[in-house]
Amino acid sequence: MSTKSFSILGKNLKANTAADLQPYLDELKSMDDVEEVHFGGNSLGVEACQAIAEVLKTKTQLKLVDLADIFTGRLISEIPQALSALCDALSTSTSLVELDLSDNAFGGRCADAMVPFLENNTSIQVFKLNNNGMGPAGGSVVAQALLRNGEKYEKEGKESNLRVLVCGRNRLENGSSADWAKAFAKHKNLREIRMIQNGIRMEGITNLAQGLSNCPKLESIDFQDNTATKIGTRAIVKHLTSWPELKHLNLSDCLIGSKGGIALATALSKGSNPKLESLKLQYGEMDKTAIEILSVAITQHLKELTTLELNGNRFAEDDECVEGLKRALAVWDHEDALDELDDMEEPESGEEEEDVSDEEAEEENDDEEKELEEEGEEGEDDGVAKGEDGKAALPPVSDKQADE
Repeated sequence: MSTKSFSILGKNLKANTAADLQPYLDELKSMDDVEEVHFGGNSLGVEACQAIAEVLKTKTQLKLVDLADIFTGRLISEIPQALSALCDALSTSTSLVELDLSDNAFGGRCADAMVPFLENNTSIQVFKLNNNGMGPAGGSVVAQALLRNGEKYEKEGKESNLRVLVCGRNRLENGSSADWAKAFAKHKNLREIRMIQNGIRMEGITNLAQGLSNCPKLESIDFQDNTATKIGTRAIVKHLTSWPELKHLNLSDCLIGSKGGIALATALSKGSNPKLESLKLQYGEMDKTAIEILSVAITQHLKELTTLELNGNRFAEDDECVEGLKRALAVWDHEDALDELDDMEEPESGEEEEDVSDEEAEEENDDEEKELEEEGEEGEDDGVAKGEDGKAALPPVSDKQADE
């Protein structure tokens, strides 16, 4: 480890007071040019965190602060005060690049403790808040603080420094999605978004995609294990051209469906994202039609694609569409890009059936009709290229397959 790095990572210490950490605090105090500190894998009480905070305030070259998994076994009543001390110590740091608060059982009640830091620190580039149980209310508190942070940049005539935001496994659901969308719109230099396993449904995915459309430098989107369905997928498709630098897209376990798969593959076949290196679409209920269109996209535009994950979808491993896909990858010498297709679903006969209840299906249809009406009135682009007559230009598939 670097001489500019301090670590008690994984020592399984249970420190209640400053005295419990005194040897380590003395070591940290002596490191004038320390750039990284790692406290994860320990159980830190309020007084211990306050003592650490006092030392961190004096470090002017600090770049990375790792506070992941530091409250194991602590009462929920202890955590807000301990978290406040640590975050407040970093609020005015002008050197800080990355803060990791993952794997701490905050819950929504601890969100307020992070607000002063999130509102005021303008040097942070990477913020990780993964597996904290924030819930929709806590997610909104964090997102609104980031929104105010973005407004602070604007008032100062500066561009946001925030590049990477990780907020997965937090049960954000749809409730906080509108706030996240507003926050994203203020941080236009975002490069990477990871919001996996949050219980976000199609309306929420639509909000997030709209907000991220303001981030033209975005390189990575990871929404794995949420419920996009065809509506959320089409919202993403609609904004693909907003992300010309996109290299990684993960929509695995998002139930994008055959119609969502066709929409996505069609957009890629029009050259929307030629820099794509990794495309993960496992367990999405996609059928062979989407794969055939995707093969066209790869042959014509996706020469950088080196990772393609499609296991668990609704086509046979030995189907001709898979052979066509392999040939397309071989054009760019990327034969090994495709994952093992060893857990495929049986292809459905007849029309696609979405895995939702009758009531949800009716609501989805109403939402789609409303969306189409609004787009017709406002003339918005739906993410699919238009022909000379103004109609959507699609690869040669039937009207039924294209779901149009």
